[in-house]
Amino acid sequence: MSKAAFKRRDSVLKIIVSEYIATATPVASEAILRHYSLGVSPATIRNDMASLEEEGFITRPYTSSGGVPLDKGYRFYVETISGQAGLPGDDQKRIRQLMDAAVDEYDRLLKIAATAMSQLVGNAAIVTFPKSVECKFKHIELVEMNQYMAMMVLILSNAVLRRQTLGFNETVSQQQLGDTAVKFNREYTGKTRKQIAGNKIDLSPLEKKILGTISDIMAGEDMIEYDNSYLEGLRLMLGQPEFVQRERMLGVLELLEAKGWLKQVIDWQVTEDGVRVIIGGENRESSLRDLSLVVSNYGVPDQARGTVGIIGPKRMDYSKAISAVNYISGLLSELVARVCRDD
Repeated sequence: MSKAAFKRRDSVLKIIVSEYIATATPVASEAILRHYSLGVSPATIRNDMASLEEEGFITRPYTSSGGVPLDKGYRFYVETISGQAGLPGDDQKRIRQLMDAAVDEYDRLLKIAATAMSQLVGNAAIVTFPKSVECKFKHIELVEMNQYMAMMVLILSNAVLRRQTLGFNETVSQQQLGDTAVKFNREYTGKTRKQIAGNKIDLSPLEKKILGTISDIMAGEDMIEYDNSYLEGLRLMLGQPEFVQRERMLGVLELLEAKGWLKQVIDWQVTEDGVRVIIGGENRESSLRDLSLVVSNYGVPDQARGTVGIIGPKRMDYSKAISAVNYISGLLSELVARVCRDD
C-alpha cells in the first residue's frame, strides 16, 4: 500500500470514529463519500473499510453494513487528537469563576469541578479529595472534660481535622494538657508520623499515651485511599444509547457503588503527570471493559495528590473529555499548591 493510501485509510478511520461518536450508528461508506471529499471511488472506501476491519480497527455486523469502531480504532483516534485538544476560552472563564467563588470551601469546590466536567462532556465525572503522600502534623488542642478524660482536636495537613476522646487511668489537669499541646506543637508541626517517631525527646507517661493516639490517627490517614470523592453526572452517562438495556445500566451502577473500584484503576494507570485515556479492554478490571476513562492526577508531587476523571461509554467525545480533565486538573493543582504553601 502506498503512503497516500495509508494516509487516506487513516482519514477514513478518523471519520468513522468521529461520526460514530456523534451519531451512535454504524458509519456507511456512502455517508463518508457524501460528507467528506476524499477524491476516490465508493469501491476504494469499501476496500479501506474492509482493510480496517481485517486489522481490528473497526467491526461491521455484516458485509454491507457500516463500520463501528473497536478499542484499537478508538486508541488510534485518541492518539491523533491528543495534542489538538483544548477547552474553549468561554468555558475556561466560566469554570474558573465558579471555582474561584468556592476556593475556601474544599467540599464545594470539588463538587463544582466534578459537575462542570460532567456537564461539558455529557458523561459522569469524578474528583477525589487530595491526599497527602504522608500526612503531616499541623496543630493540636487538648481540653479537659473531667479529671480522667480529655478532648483532643488534631489538625493535619490539607485541613484534615480529627477529634478524639482520651481516657486516663490517673487524674489529669488542664495545665498538664495545655503544656503537652504547647510542647507537641513546638516539636512536631510540619512532621510526618515517621519523622515524629524519629524525634527522640523526653516524654512523660501522659505525653506518650497522647502521642500514641496521634500516631494511630496519622497511620489511619496515611492508609486512606480514594474513599472521599464526588461523582457527578451519572444520569447523563446512563442516558447514552449504550445503557438502554436495563442489565447493562444496573451493571454500571453496581460497579460505581462498589468500594475501591477507583483505586483499582488509579493505582496502576495514573502514575505519571498528564491526562491518561483508558479505553475498554485496556482496563484490568473486567467490569470496566465496556467503559472508557479519561483521568489525571492533580496536586503537588510528593505532598498531596488527587484524581479527576471522566467515565463513560467507549463512544465518548474524547477531545472534549481530554480538554476538560486537563484544564480542571490544572486549576485544582493551583489550589493544592496554595494550601501546601500555607501548611
